[in-house]
Amino acid sequence: MASVPSVSYSITVRLEVPAGGRAVSQITHVVENAGGIVTALDVNTAGHETLRIDVTIATRDTQHAEAIAGALENIESVKIHKVSDRTFLMHLGGKIEMQSKVPLRNRDELSMAYTPGVARVSLAIARNPEDVRRLTIKRNSVAVVTDGSAVLGLGNIGPEAALPVMEGKAALFKRFAGIDAWPICLDTQDTDEIVRTVQILAPAFGGINLEDISAPRCFEVEARLRGLLDIPVFHDDQHGTAICVLAALTNALRVVGKDIGSVRITMAGAGAAGSAILKLLMHAGARNVVVCDYHGAVHQGRDDLDDSLGWIAEHTNADGYAGDLRGAVKDADVFVGVSAPGILNGDDIASMADDAIVFALANPEPEVSWDEAREHAAVVATGRSDYPNQINNVLAFPGVFRGLLDAQADGVTLDMLAAAAKALAEVVTPDELGPNYIVPSVFHPDVSTRVAGAVREAAGGRPRTEA
Repeated sequence: MASVPSVSYSITVRLEVPAGGRAVSQITHVVENAGGIVTALDVNTAGHETLRIDVTIATRDTQHAEAIAGALENIESVKIHKVSDRTFLMHLGGKIEMQSKVPLRNRDELSMAYTPGVARVSLAIARNPEDVRRLTIKRNSVAVVTDGSAVLGLGNIGPEAALPVMEGKAALFKRFAGIDAWPICLDTQDTDEIVRTVQILAPAFGGINLEDISAPRCFEVEARLRGLLDIPVFHDDQHGTAICVLAALTNALRVVGKDIGSVRITMAGAGAAGSAILKLLMHAGARNVVVCDYHGAVHQGRDDLDDSLGWIAEHTNADGYAGDLRGAVKDADVFVGVSAPGILNGDDIASMADDAIVFALANPEPEVSWDEAREHAAVVATGRSDYPNQINNVLAFPGVFRGLLDAQADGVTLDMLAAAAKALAEVVTPDELGPNYIVPSVFHPDVSTRVAGAVREAAGGRPRTEA
């Protein structure tokens, strides 16, 4: 439940009230007493005897919204006509649509856009397949692919329930990078079927964005597709998160005057996001890292290591620490959490080194509360929008794909991801940098273009260190 009223749980209530008297002030008073916030009040229609007004109210959750509506209904002489959930209204009929880029006003235009003129273009591509990027939507299109097995923090809710999220992702691609993205929600969670389906769909796309596929299958899906396809395959839950974390950590370390090669880093979470963050941090120079999962620290003495955990054990935790997360956090300079809510408290953060950095990224509830963390740490970041330093993947993936598509890249490398992180960090100027501003806003006009330029330049050099 949200602790304070939020726009994501806002409602609009259409009310009929007497034209004279104190009805409007009563409505505002009732909402405020119930813990809501009136964010707008509009007269819909006006008559001599009555007014019909729309009152928009931010609430904490669905139950709170229902309670406020009930309280309004109890006001004497006030009649409720309709209560609308504004979030659901935004999603009615979906959030994206296809539009033609060319006019089709007459027979001449139709004959060029479609038959017979289109046949000449098809034959040109058949003679020279590389022309498909120049003459079709492939040059600017991305498939957003999911099986619905790990959607947001909601778990395995299936492809239909995943569709609103994938639509939203496609809308972000368009808004922040001008990319046409298409939701592909697959009704299978079989690795072979997912790989084969994406492989045979790939000719229409310039890139593949894997989304919300559960670990460890996501690792195999990504690896196999990268081997099969000649277009970039990017798993945003892994690589988008990693870019944002590295950018944020780069600036946080500048704030406290520490160096990535000398700090001690403790991580909570060894799944898709955790593994990708680890690899990119190490690529950027991190040397002293301990990773914990729900069994405790990952080390070579454990007997439950799969391939992914085995790689982590081999490349981290040189001292062989075998304890729990709380012990691993003690004296650490940096904590990065991509795991579960409420697994640490203020005392744990107090046990960290001086000028500690805490990235508690579990959503919607972080690994440690922002208030407790900020009491003891120098810099705190979360995945939430209601606190400073929100680490949000939309800072990364639109610009990354813009750069990949513009470069006509055939893959994604760690060098490209590191370049994206560096560019993202540099959007924050030295004059702006501080404990409460280590990453720019997602609406900063330079974010996507700077990231795209860095990726495009890195892709042009064709470095071959696989991400």
